[in-house]
Amino acid sequence: MQNAAERLLGLKMEEIQKLAEDIIFGQLRLVIATMDIEEINTDRDKFLEAVSGNVESELKKIGLRLINVNVTDIDDESGYIVALGKEAASKAINDAKVSVAQADRAGAIGAANAERDQRISVSKSNSEAIQGENEAKAKVAESDATRREREAESLKRATATENIQAAKAMEESYAAQQAAEQARAYLEKAKLEADIIVKTEIEKKRLELQAEAEAEQTRRRARGEADSIRMRREAEAAGLYEILSKQAEGFTKIVEAADGNSDDAIRLMLADKMEKLIQLQVEAIKNIKIDKVTVWDSGSAKDGKTSTANFLSGMMKSIPPMSEMFDMAGMKLPDYLGTEKAPASEADVAPDAPAPSDAK
Repeated sequence: MQNAAERLLGLKMEEIQKLAEDIIFGQLRLVIATMDIEEINTDRDKFLEAVSGNVESELKKIGLRLINVNVTDIDDESGYIVALGKEAASKAINDAKVSVAQADRAGAIGAANAERDQRISVSKSNSEAIQGENEAKAKVAESDATRREREAESLKRATATENIQAAKAMEESYAAQQAAEQARAYLEKAKLEADIIVKTEIEKKRLELQAEAEAEQTRRRARGEADSIRMRREAEAAGLYEILSKQAEGFTKIVEAADGNSDDAIRLMLADKMEKLIQLQVEAIKNIKIDKVTVWDSGSAKDGKTSTANFLSGMMKSIPPMSEMFDMAGMKLPDYLGTEKAPASEADVAPDAPAPSDAK
């Protein structure tokens, strides 16, 4: 009653009904938005319960009470709900008719009760309530007159609006046609650019794949060359290992033949290589070519030898003789190869004036 006195006092019946109608339709839309169409059509009890709960809570805020909720029918513009089932629709229509009758009866009772409560509330308020009621009646009459004026004005505006909208529609049609032509031209241009871009991307991808293939071929060729070099080096290392292993075995046998004496083993090895060393000595002077040798010779000589003979003899002696090579190796020539002569004493001989001689 307190809410009714605060919010409804001074309002006429039509305004109260309009307020209640707005609340009911608002909550009805809210419930419909939260439920599926199939659920609304098949489970009417749940739908009515949701509508009743939402509407009642909102009506209480303005001091009104919900007596009953009845749904006469549920349909949509597309006919989807009708298509869900003729039987359900027939049942809903029959139930709705019963509900309408009950709602009319309950509405009449509720209206009478509401009017009674309102009058009690107004009479308990003060004299301002009576004055407000009178003013409300006057406003009703004024509102009716204003409504009729607005309807006439609305009709006039509607006619003008229709003409304006028709002109705008024609203008928009022309604009839409022009926009369509522009869009078509843009589409053709975009298609042409896309074809060029696709061809460019294909060529770019082909070049990338070709470069990758060449790089992969180069890498494989490099790996093949590296494997070949590695295998060749391994083969060379294996061969060298075998040679060194055989040499080590030979050295071991030489040491064993020398009864473990390292000096004797070295002499045996030098004796084995002596022939090669002498051959190298011979090869050292074998291919020497002397075109011309000029010697200033006085003609005198010691031991019957001239300076030229001494020169040639000294040049040949620059190569170590066989006996010296054996001495350096710690060995001695056998006696059947000859013995070394004792050196002759040297006599001082005054040289004469040198005379040039040519040896070829």
